[in-house]
Amino acid sequence: MEHRQRAHDALPRPNHDESARQDFVASLRTYSGRTLGAANYKLFKAKIEPAFEKAHGRAPADSDEVRSLMTADPYYQFWSATQRNSQEMMWDSVIDTVERHQPVLTQKAAEPGPLGTLDLAPDLKTPAYHTAYDIHLQPGGYHTEQAQDDIAAGAIYDLGVPLYGVGMMGRENNSTGDTLVNFYRNTFPDAQPARVLDIGCAIGNSTVPWAKAYPQAEVHGVDVAAPCLRYGHMRANALGVPLHLSQQNAEALRYPDNHFDLVVSALVFHETSRPAVKRIFEECYRVLKPGGVAIHFDGFYTAPQEPIVQFLGLWEVYNNNENFLLTLRSMDVVKMNQDLGFTDVEFRGSPFVTDLPPQVREASAGKKGYMASGFFEVPLLIAIKPNA
Repeated sequence: MEHRQRAHDALPRPNHDESARQDFVASLRTYSGRTLGAANYKLFKAKIEPAFEKAHGRAPADSDEVRSLMTADPYYQFWSATQRNSQEMMWDSVIDTVERHQPVLTQKAAEPGPLGTLDLAPDLKTPAYHTAYDIHLQPGGYHTEQAQDDIAAGAIYDLGVPLYGVGMMGRENNSTGDTLVNFYRNTFPDAQPARVLDIGCAIGNSTVPWAKAYPQAEVHGVDVAAPCLRYGHMRANALGVPLHLSQQNAEALRYPDNHFDLVVSALVFHETSRPAVKRIFEECYRVLKPGGVAIHFDGFYTAPQEPIVQFLGLWEVYNNNENFLLTLRSMDVVKMNQDLGFTDVEFRGSPFVTDLPPQVREASAGKKGYMASGFFEVPLLIAIKPNA
């Protein structure tokens, strides 16, 4: 199956039945996303939009108007329910595997690995935007601990992401990290950062590519979720990569001023809040050295789209506990960074670096619908701290 990841010693191995169940979920999500989902666009163009134009003498004005039409249609209801169920089934299918391996992995994670460091803060308060609901429907979110030295949330995430992305997230869940590294290398070909910080690193899947690309650098990752960090430290050691992982809230980092050459994030801001976005950008500016660079990969911005495409792209906001994404897209993050003192603040496009099989990439190219467009060219927010 195209979702299969590269095995490492920290990764729980599914048995035959668990593997079959995960293969089924991956197949269901692939078909639902790329075939059933793409049909929503055809349905709208062939039936719903013409009927609306006949009744009102105009096309639907925006995605909200499209939403009121599509959510009343039986086909869209069927597809949306299928997609939601596949998300819930995805987590269920990997939890059994993690629970079976949990005692051994917990014991292994409690033994400090020889590479990198792990610094936990038991008294750190988890922000309300993580505790209010389970992001992406992962049961308990990323932060919940059911036992001492728990690693379950991190292991569940590591096994679940390939099913969620149906092969697009890379053999080591590294596609977002590789995309950022590729962009940085192309933009600053002579750069050799001494210290790199990855904000909201989770299990370090987007942090590892930085340590591989710049082995001379001291690569740090921060997150509020202890289970993810414990698992991430074990995982990085299993991959032979030194990471310095620390339990911190990115709104109030414990690093000194002017400490990092490069600060990055991958799909973090849309899981925060309006006040948190501003505070995190402030911290990025503070901890960067003069001349340092910040690069963020998230859903800040989308190019102008016809209302039906915009609506389909917001499915996760309404159905998959990505509640803040719509608000984030309304925020002027370019001006926010400029006001802090950053220069050269802009969105720049970059190819999405993925292990997606060529036949799937070709089948998805040009289609308009959920999980069928927008994955192979992504806008990255880049900001440079001026030299003193």
